[in-house]
This record gives sequence, structure tokens and C-alpha cells, in this order.
Amino acid sequence: MAFSSSTRSLFNLKLTKTHSSSLHHQPKKKPVGSPDHSSGDEAQSLISEATQQEEFSWVSVIIPFLFPALGGLLFGYDIGATSGATISLQSPELSGTAWFNLSAVQLGLVVSGSLYGALFGSLLVYPIADFLGRRRELIISAVLYLLGGLITAYAPSLSVLLVGRLLYGLGIGMAMHGAPLYIAETCPSQIRGTLVSLKELLIVLGILLGYFVGSFEINAIGGWRYMYGISAPIALLMGIGMWLLPPSPRWLLLRAAQGKGSVKEYKEKAVLALSKLRGRPPGDKVSERQIEETYVSLKSAYADQESEGSLLEVFQGPNLKAFIIAVGLVLFQQITGQPSVLYYAGPILQTAGFSAASDATRVSVVIGLFKFVMTGIAVLKVDELGRRPLLIVGVSGLALSLFLLSAYFKFLGGFPLVAVASLLLYVGCYQVSFGPISWLMVSEIFPLRTRGKGISLAVLANFASNAIVTFAFSPLKEALGAENLFILFGVIALLSLLFVVLLVPETKGLSLEEIESKLSK
Repeated sequence: MAFSSSTRSLFNLKLTKTHSSSLHHQPKKKPVGSPDHSSGDEAQSLISEATQQEEFSWVSVIIPFLFPALGGLLFGYDIGATSGATISLQSPELSGTAWFNLSAVQLGLVVSGSLYGALFGSLLVYPIADFLGRRRELIISAVLYLLGGLITAYAPSLSVLLVGRLLYGLGIGMAMHGAPLYIAETCPSQIRGTLVSLKELLIVLGILLGYFVGSFEINAIGGWRYMYGISAPIALLMGIGMWLLPPSPRWLLLRAAQGKGSVKEYKEKAVLALSKLRGRPPGDKVSERQIEETYVSLKSAYADQESEGSLLEVFQGPNLKAFIIAVGLVLFQQITGQPSVLYYAGPILQTAGFSAASDATRVSVVIGLFKFVMTGIAVLKVDELGRRPLLIVGVSGLALSLFLLSAYFKFLGGFPLVAVASLLLYVGCYQVSFGPISWLMVSEIFPLRTRGKGISLAVLANFASNAIVTFAFSPLKEALGAENLFILFGVIALLSLLFVVLLVPETKGLSLEEIESKLSK
């Protein structure tokens, strides 16, 4: 089969040029297990020689992206659907139940049930992620989504409803861990930012879909059942799609390098997986060569280490640096007030004279549409402009919008357009910075050896901080007042900007191995 002489591998590894005139002049590989402390110059030479990027077909790239990304869409859908479902569920006329009169605690459990499920799912997947593999993890996630959606939709009582919410949340926790892993490990480096960010776009699309379904079903008897139940066929599609996709070739070779089975068998599976992912004939020579190069690199890198990373290894050496960057990003993503600011969307728009703000579902659709558009801009520009510029500009805009909102509540109440502009500025800046880029960098910043465990901890930190911000919002608003609460969020946004400038590296266009090498220096 004809193939470009300078193609890079699926795994985004640094391959030397393979022109026929230079095939016999590549640097000699070191024996497996030999020390690699003096190999920095040689490795850098290999990196500099890889000047051209992998040729790929968008058809072959989109399919391995789409089905994992449905896990993100289902996460977003739950957020959007819940906003309408809670209104429907508590209505004496529309709930269709005899137990509609929910207490504040019961309503809080319905709303946050999936969040606590996601927290538990993040904890559960931490020790078993590398054993399961990315594909099996996403299949299990789809099954949990399906069961959770169906149980919630047909719940005859509040207790059964809460069980369904918990199961759905377990699916969220596993999907938000497995999806960025699978996507990042199976796409070319030059479009990795676009595809992982596109998963964030599908989360926003899911929120928007949930808002739309809520607005259509809000007046139906038992409409909340339809709002939650529509997630089931999407989950089924996700499960079927992941069943048909191959495992991540990186994961297969990592298991081989860790001595978890027959090396020959794992390598053969990896070749077939790579061929299928790239639309090549099964077992083609190009895939065989790339798999061999990748395996030699992995074996050499991990020869002197334990067969499997320990639980504490994430907090050591370059892994610790990656952990600080990843967890810092997802923490600042939440504690800059992202859940709380949107709670003010309705009142802010009402003060500006927008009559549609009186209808919560319609206001939500407007905000969702704007979030979707701004996320689309980030997806289109992230691989062109880079991660750091978008983060710096976006987080600066977040801080400005928060101080403007504080000023509006403090002494600019007579200028409602300031409030509207501030709200839209906040939403727009969040969606071009923390929204997509935090998860993108989490998926690419960890070394392969600790990537599964590292992302588990980042997902756990994300959902934990989300829960803290969500539940601390009301008492903080009561204690500080809206104007001072937004000042607090603004100060945190400035601290997050300092964090980005000082610690977050640029990863645009780098392979996962190049990022690992960059962090280790």
C-alpha cells in the first residue's frame, strides 16, 4: 500500500524520516533496560527530524472520536434535562405522581444524585482504569447511562428515582475519565486539541439538547420522565459504537510493556487496532513498523521500573508536576464561580428588561446557544492559537466580567446592559478557556505510565470542587452579599491567571511523548 514516506504514527511518536535513501542510517537503538540518562540529545534529534505530521482521513478519525464523545454529550444532557425535570417533578398538576411535594433535602438529592454518583465513579475507576482499558471502561459507562436513564424515567417512587440518578452518575464518572483518554490516544497530534475540545462542545450540545427537551415537555403530564428517558437511546448508541471500536493501541502496548500477557499477542492486537483506526488493511506493514517502534520506546522507558505504577507514583517527580497542572486547572475551572454565575442568569436578564427571562427554560436555551457558539470558536482555534493564549485571554476576561458583575450589584444597578454584557462575557470567556482546554490538557499532560490514575484524580477533583461550589453558593451569598461574592470569584480568577502564566506549558502540536519529555526536564 502506498504511504507517505514521512508519516508519523497513530501514537504521535517521534519517528525519523523514512526516505528509502536513509532507512539504513537511523540512530541505533539502545538495548532494552539500559540507562537512558545520556539519551537526551539523541531523543531531541529524533524529535527535530519528525518535521512532517501524520496524513490521515477525517472519516477514519471522526468515528473513533464520536462514540466516546457521546459520553460527554450524555453528561451535558443530564445537566440540561435536570433544570426542567425539577420544575416538572414538583408540580402538583404536571408531575404525575403522588410524591411531588419534595422537601429541600429531597430535591437537592435529585439534583445532585448524578454528581455524587460521578464522584463515586471517579473513586471506583482509580485503581482499575488501567486493568479495564479505555474501551471497556466506556462500554461499562454506556451500560450505566442506559440503566440510570431507564430506571429514572420509570421510577415509581423517590427512592427508585435516586437509585437511577446514582447509576447515571456512575456512568458520568467513568465516561469523563475514559473518553478523553481514548480520544487523545487514538488521534494525530496535529488535531488532538481540536478533537478533545470537540468533546467539550458535545457536552455543551448535550446541555442545549436537555434544555430544548425540557422546554418541549415542560407542560406534559409526567414530562420529567421523558426528559430523563431520552438519554437511554443515546446511551445504547454509545455502547454499540464502543463495542465495534478497537481498544486503544497505546493501552495494549502498555500492558505488554508491563508484562501483563504475551508480548506477541498484545503487539498483534495493537497492529490490528491501529490498522482499523486508520482505515488500513488489517496487519499492514506501516502499522507493524509503528507498533514495533512504539513498543521498543515503551519497553526502554519502563524497563527499570515496577511493572505497574504504584498508587503514590502520581505524586512523584514529573508525575507530580503533571498532577499539579491538571488538578489546578480543573479546580480553578469550578472555583472561579462557573456553577454560581449561571444561577444569576435569570435575575440578571430580568433586570435588563428581557421578558423571556421569566421563563426559566427559554432563558436556559439562550444561554446554552451562546455557550455552544463560543465553544465552537475554541474548538476551531485551539490547535491554531495554542492552549496558553486562549487560557490567558479567556481567564483575563473571566476576572473582568466578575468584577463588572460585582459593580453592577453594588452601584451600577441603573445600567442593566452592563449586567447583560458581563454575563455574556463570562460565559463566552469560560467557553474559550477553562471549559474545553482544562479537559484537553488533563488528557495530554500525564505520562503514559500514570495517565489512567492521574486523570482519575483530576476527574475526582473536578466533581468534588463542583459539589463544594454548588452547595457553598447559597450560604456565601447570604453571608457576603452578591456583590462581594463576585469580588471573591474575581480574585480567585486573578489567582488562576497567575497559575496559568507561571505553570501551564504550551502543548500545541506536540506528541504525547514530547509533552512527557518536556515536563521531565
